[in-house]
Formats: sequence, C-alpha cells, structure tokens
Amino acid sequence: MNKSFLSFILYYLLFSFSISAQVNVRVQAPSEVVEGDRFRVAYVVNTQDIDDFSVGEFEGISVDFGPSTSRSSSYSMVNGKTTSSSSTTFTYTVTAQKAGSYHLPAATATSGGKTYKSASPAITVLPAGSASSGSSGSSGNSGGAAQSHSQADRMHTQNVGDKITGKDLFIAVTASKRKVFEQEAVLLTYKLYTLVNVSSLEGKMPELDGFHVQELNRQRQPELKMEHYNGKNYGTVVWSQYVVFPQQTGALTIPEIKYEATVVQQNRSADPFDIFFGGGNMVQEVRKTVIAPAVTLQVDPLPAPKPDNFSGAVGKFSIASSLTPQSLKANDATTLRLTVSGTGNMKLIKAPEVAWPKDFERYDPKTEEHTSISASGSSGKIIYDFIAVPRHEGKYEVPAVEFCYFDPDARQYRTLKGEAYQIDVAKGKGGSSAASGLSKEDIQLLNSDIRYIRTSEPSYQTGASSFFGSMRYWLTYAGLFAAFLALIIAFRRRLALNADVARRRTRGANKIANKRLRAARKLLQQNNPEAFYDETMKALWGYVGDKLNIPTAQLSKDNVSQQLQECNVAPEIITQLIQTLDNCEFARFAPGDPTENMEKIYASAEQLITSLSNITANR
Repeated sequence: MNKSFLSFILYYLLFSFSISAQVNVRVQAPSEVVEGDRFRVAYVVNTQDIDDFSVGEFEGISVDFGPSTSRSSSYSMVNGKTTSSSSTTFTYTVTAQKAGSYHLPAATATSGGKTYKSASPAITVLPAGSASSGSSGSSGNSGGAAQSHSQADRMHTQNVGDKITGKDLFIAVTASKRKVFEQEAVLLTYKLYTLVNVSSLEGKMPELDGFHVQELNRQRQPELKMEHYNGKNYGTVVWSQYVVFPQQTGALTIPEIKYEATVVQQNRSADPFDIFFGGGNMVQEVRKTVIAPAVTLQVDPLPAPKPDNFSGAVGKFSIASSLTPQSLKANDATTLRLTVSGTGNMKLIKAPEVAWPKDFERYDPKTEEHTSISASGSSGKIIYDFIAVPRHEGKYEVPAVEFCYFDPDARQYRTLKGEAYQIDVAKGKGGSSAASGLSKEDIQLLNSDIRYIRTSEPSYQTGASSFFGSMRYWLTYAGLFAAFLALIIAFRRRLALNADVARRRTRGANKIANKRLRAARKLLQQNNPEAFYDETMKALWGYVGDKLNIPTAQLSKDNVSQQLQECNVAPEIITQLIQTLDNCEFARFAPGDPTENMEKIYASAEQLITSLSNITANR
C-alpha cells in the first residue's frame, strides 16, 4: 500500500512538473515536395494537458486525413535528479495540389488557460517534372513525425550499365557579379544538380593567377534540396563557395574545375542467393567526371588618380581610435590604437600612417586581426597598435589618423579620420631634462651638430719602429694560417655531423610512422574521422619527409613525386601516395559512410609505408 501511495505521489509530482514547463508548438514538415506528392504535416505540443487545438486552412494543399492524435511520455533519473517530458502530436496527411510557394497554416493550442501558437513555415511545391521524386509520403511514420526525405528517397537509382549523361548530373557555377573593380569581392557558388544517387564528390579550386581566393566554410554534411530546372526536379546542393578578390584588371577567367563523382547503381540481375553467400552485390559504384564550367569576370581598374593616402582597401569600412596614456613621462611609451571595421578585402589592406612628433621614437605597428569570410567578402575588424616613446618633456599634438578606401557601390574614394590627441610629457628619468630648454629645431640638429672636442695630448709613434718583418708580424701570420686550418677541420666535422643526422632521421622514419599509425588506428576505432585523417596525413608526410630527408617547409606533392621518381619508385606507388593524401583532405567533407573511407585510407597508408621502406637502399 505504501509503495502504491509513493508511486502515485511521484507520478503526480512528475506530471505537475511537466505541465508547469513552458509550452511550445512546433511544426514538422518537408521544405520541398512535388506536385501530386502525399506527405505528412505534424504539429507537436510539448504537453498532454491540452484544452483546445485548431489549425488554419491549408493553401495549395488538400487534407486527405487528420488530424490523428498520438501522445508520448518519458521519465528519467540521473544522479538522483528526475526529469520528465511529454508531448502530443497532431498529424495531417495531405497532398500537394498546385505548384508554388506557400506557408503551412499556424496551429493554436490552449493549455492551462493560456493560448500558444506555432510558426507558419514555408513550403515549396515543385511542378511534376519528367523525373520527379515520386510519392514522398507513402511510407509509415511512427509517432506522427513528419515524413523526411533522404537523398536515396529523392533520387532515382539507375541500373548497372545505364549511361550517366550531362543532364543527369552536372554542376552550375554562378558569380555574384560579372563586372567588378580591382580588389572587389566576388562570390562564386558551385551547385550540384543530380537525378542519380551520388555517394561522394571530389574536386577543388586550382591555384589562380591574378586572384586572392578564400573558401567559405560549408556544412559538414551538405543538405540536399529539390529544385525544378528545365522541366525536371533535381536534387541540388551548394557544394562549395569561394570569395575571390581580383588583383589584375581586364578580362580574367576562372578556369573550369574537374570533379570526380561516385554514382551508386542498382544491379537488378544479381542473384540473391549469390549475394547471400558473398558472390555478388546489389549495388555498384561508378565513377563519373563532372566539369564545372569556367567563369570570366570583367575587372575595371580603380579610378585615377588614387589619393596619396589610399590604403588599398576596397569595400565599406569604419574606424575608431584611442590613445593610452595621454599624460606620461619622457622615455615612457604611449600607444595609439586604431580599429578598422567593415567588409571587403580585409587581408590585403595596408596599415595607415601616424604622424608622430619628430622627436618621438616610433616602432612598427602591432596588428591583431579578427575577421571571417562571408559572401560579401572578408568582414570583421583589424586592430593596429602604434607605439611611440617621447624622449623629451613638453606638450605635443598627434594629428588625426586618416584611412582612405574605395567604395565600389558609390564608385568613389572615401577618407575616414580618427581623433586628434594632445600629449603631456613630464620630465622623466635620465638626461631628458638637458634638452628641455631647446626648441624643436634645436632638437632636430642634435644628431648632426659637433658634440665634443677632445682636449688631451695625442700620442705619436716614430717611423723607426717597423711592424713588417718583426716577430709580431710572423706570429700573426702563423696564427692566421692556424685559424684557417681550424676552420677547414670544423667545416668537415660539421658536414659529417649533418650526414649522421640525416642517416639517423632515415633510420627512425619507420618507428615514427608506425607510432602515428597506431594512434590513427585508435582514432578509427573511436569513430573520430577528423582526428583520424589528420593523424594519417601526419604519418604519411612525416614518413616520406624522413625517408627522403626533405625539410618540412619544402614538403609538397610535386617535390615528393620528383624525389620518389629519382629513387626509382614505381609510378603506381607514387600515384597511390598522392591519391591517399588527397582522400585524407576531402574525405571529411565528402558524403557517404565515413567508417568505410577510414578503413580504406588506413589500409592504403599501411601498404604505402611498407612499399616505401627500401627507398634508402635504392638511392
């Protein structure tokens, strides 16, 4: 009886806690559907104590069934702390009737005498194209959750042997502007369009002449969306974006980019019994080369004449300044801080100049950058700290710092000014007071004026004493010869020591590489892709650098390939090494099964270290 009573009290407290929490209503629905698709729209209320529930009218969508109501509750106790949650879901089964962009109706729920309203999310109904996604709401969905679309659900799986055409899979390139000024930011967007199942895509922007390039960080797992294009419903994803700053004028071309896509095809003729016993596969991966077209930009020069104080900045900027301290003693330092904020070619601007008083000792500015790349360019702020030391007491003026930039929208140069400052310098330690009565013109002449005339009696040496042929002469001659021999011996010993270091580095290469591979194996087992790829690349680069005795600063794919060819290493091993390094760079961003890629790359790294173990013997 006591147990039943305690259970009732506990349930009552948990239930009271759940209904006292903040009530909210959220909507679960796909963002894109195809005309004629049947799908689900679910309104989830995070409580079961609902007095009333209503939904507005659907536009462009007909309601086939609903609402169906489901409830769920959960309770948990961790470290003596009890938490609970409950929800009620109202699910509508609907059909998209007409292509267009709509807003799902908002739902209103009443609980505890208060009314709560959901958002009204947008939904796009695509026309029924010749290659649509099919019925997206036919499968069941437990708990009333809205139907979600995975890439495999949306895309058509080809049969093995079917030809993949340029209309099935292609990449479109768009530029935010085609005519720009020199140094003006341009956003390049590479967007994938596909009607087939793509499991991976590899490719990158080549080195560009005449451009400064910065890549935008994208989502780790790109989100596939549907788009109606040329009468078909494609799965689309923005694969990569780059912000380029042209450094030259004229017609500049960004070359085409070659991507390697992996397309999954279905083997319908495979025997299920053979597949069960490991004799075949239901799917097959096919490699397809996709070319992103070139883009030509017309780059105009900045208007002439350029102001003398032009900083090279192109975009939109603002400045702020401060001087600390403004009252100090001679030989103490003061700092003028200038903060340049805005959007544009932040990484390419020059630091402005400060017109310190002439007898101030000045230093190169310290730069602190806080910027991030965005679609409009590099945005954020750059902080310049200008440090100067006054050497004499007095009152001085620091003129306002000017920052000149070019505004491409207004097509004109703009000059921003900071504040002018007064500096009070008191007498300091040392000899600064000696110059306190001098004018500024007198101070400028101190370095060129006669400082002191020597008054002591000079010493003379008679011509009778001759150094040539004396004992000191021959001893000096012998000492120089002995020093020359010592330098030759030291130089040879240094060469021998360097050779020993190279040999020790080569002998220890395998030990270091195996240690890193063991660390990579642990990361693979922990399913930590990012750290795994980083450790594997360190193992390969470090091993090759140690075996070939190449300094880390000179390690590059071209340099390593050339050195391995000179060591008579097989071309297929060199190709495998470069491919494995490329896979490590792109695998973390490529869709697909990361565990499978990690296993392949780890096996390839082990094989490469074994194959390259005899490089020293062949050299």
